[in-house]
Amino acid sequence: MSKKNTKYIFVTGGVTSSLGKGIVSASLGLLLKSRGFNVTIQKLDPYINIDPGTLNPYEHGECYVTEDGAETDLDLGHYERYLDSPTSQNNNVTTGKIYQTVIEKERKGDFLGKTVQVIPHITNEIKRRIKILSKQNYDIIITEIGGTVGDIESLPYIETVRQLKWELGEKNSMVIHLTLLPYLASSGELKTKPSQHSVRQLMESGIMADVLVCRTEHKIPKEQRAKLAQFCNVSLDNVIECKDLETIYEVPIYLQKQNFDDVVLKGLDLKSDKEADLKDWKTFLKKFQNPKRTVEIALVGKYISLQDSYISIAEAFKHAGADIETEVKIRWVYSGDLTKENIKESLDGVCGILIAPGFGDRGIEGKILTAQYARENKVPMLGICLGMQIMTIEFARNVLGYSKSNSMEFDTSTEHPVISLMEEQKNVVDKGGTMRLGAWKCAVKNGSKLNEIYGTKHISERHRHRYEFNSEYIQEFEKNGFLATGTNPETGLVEALEMPDHPFYVGVQYHPEYKSTVATPHPLFRAFIKACETSK
Repeated sequence: MSKKNTKYIFVTGGVTSSLGKGIVSASLGLLLKSRGFNVTIQKLDPYINIDPGTLNPYEHGECYVTEDGAETDLDLGHYERYLDSPTSQNNNVTTGKIYQTVIEKERKGDFLGKTVQVIPHITNEIKRRIKILSKQNYDIIITEIGGTVGDIESLPYIETVRQLKWELGEKNSMVIHLTLLPYLASSGELKTKPSQHSVRQLMESGIMADVLVCRTEHKIPKEQRAKLAQFCNVSLDNVIECKDLETIYEVPIYLQKQNFDDVVLKGLDLKSDKEADLKDWKTFLKKFQNPKRTVEIALVGKYISLQDSYISIAEAFKHAGADIETEVKIRWVYSGDLTKENIKESLDGVCGILIAPGFGDRGIEGKILTAQYARENKVPMLGICLGMQIMTIEFARNVLGYSKSNSMEFDTSTEHPVISLMEEQKNVVDKGGTMRLGAWKCAVKNGSKLNEIYGTKHISERHRHRYEFNSEYIQEFEKNGFLATGTNPETGLVEALEMPDHPFYVGVQYHPEYKSTVATPHPLFRAFIKACETSK
């Protein structure tokens, strides 16, 4: 089979960060996929960390994990949720990875004594990473460049795009530049000047934007649009409005109405007889915006002041909720504030509780109180990763009577380490990329709630953790009604625990939220929301 001529789209940002390059890239990917093209999206991150695995969630939001175990930027979650196809470690590149690779090559003598420089060595490595995905026979690769044009960290990426545009030739690549049109309330107008400056800065780097996507609070008047086209060297049709919308899931439809996909296909000299079919997407959106029921679920965690820390969980609630026409209202509860005195008041009136993942001992006792409250008051509860471990500690303390039981993560000398370190983790010194990561198999027990939820005995879910359920305690747990209903077939490690005499009390060691998409909502979230409805 002959190799396809892969086309490349580069998405840059100007004026300010956090404009939504990830959502625009994902929306474009969805539109192009619905036109029949094989599309993937890649994120280039300018920070010098190797990956976001060691970053505080307050710093960077959620760390998203791919099937092949890469710890990546949260935008990859958006790509998967929109495209309904998995990404890999090749879909997220950081400056740290680039420099690490180049320095390793230099140490081996691969550069034959040459002076190693940003150009050509760093830019060549960036090029290699951009092109590596083309080996998988994609028609189109969308590459989102993190940060803002003009940032010192982004300069090597912008220079690489300049070189690639030249090397790939006409109609084989294009640059989409995302900018902000600020609205001045005092004069009642949108201002185009920041966008003009941003485009000029891009041109100073040798790159001409082919399409301008303008983030705005208001509709762009015709004269403003014409001004942007004239001053930014793009045709009028290539000035795309991206207005603030109620939900990010409206963005693909809003962009499609402006023929965004046609503009891009024309720029890449691609033809498609297939119209963009967003019927299923529109059905999801209609259900999402017109729910028949509402449930309130408490999300108990330690990073709740930055809700991006739990973005995949919040989105999974939206996908599963829309699927069963139920709006999920999240009550964000900081576990560090919870005490025996205020636990009832803090969780009063919720239909269900989710104990969120996390690391470190801050807010742990509040989470343990939450698990006890849900277990004793028969409130539906889902524990994810650390959440499952918290349920384990609480059960050992308050049901088995091991009042000093704990996880070795929080107390290395605990008498009853119901959560302990895997043998192969005991001598690990490096923190980055050394956990149990990516997709692992799980065998589900016949007749269990988990078996009923998934409808199968063999599942695969993504992991991100270092500590495990201590199997020495498994018989005591099961004898007292907390059953291990999911285990890894190779290692025997416990993947899931559930309580049969409770409306819904399920803890999973894995992260189901990573696999939830608009097209395929996760069954565990659907079942949890249904249980919350029943408990109202």
